[in-house]
Amino acid sequence: MTRLSEQGMLIRIFIGESDRYKGKPLFEQIVFKARELGLAGATVCRGIMGFGACSHLHYANLLRLSEDLPILIEIVDKEENINKIIPFLDEVVEEGLITIEKVKVLKYRHNK
Repeated sequence: MTRLSEQGMLIRIFIGESDRYKGKPLFEQIVFKARELGLAGATVCRGIMGFGACSHLHYANLLRLSEDLPILIEIVDKEENINKIIPFLDEVVEEGLITIEKVKVLKYRHNK
């Protein structure tokens, strides 16, 4: 069983669905890098509506499918592990928002 300390860090990466790195979806590349670095886990959420710094509205509706919906990637781990992925994010996130905050981890388990 993997355990995190009670204090952890949450990094949130806000990007667009159409963002790419080396020809592949950026969100996939970030998750693959987090796994390669041995981080505790990563979750990708696809937004149904949002806008960024340039105020261009992205949304999904029945009449048209947006090709660039908002993507949110969340990773929680110890601060020293979160710090491992920051240089990669600096390199690959050309447009977007990255936030980091302290979190209290209540439980982190898996059944193996």
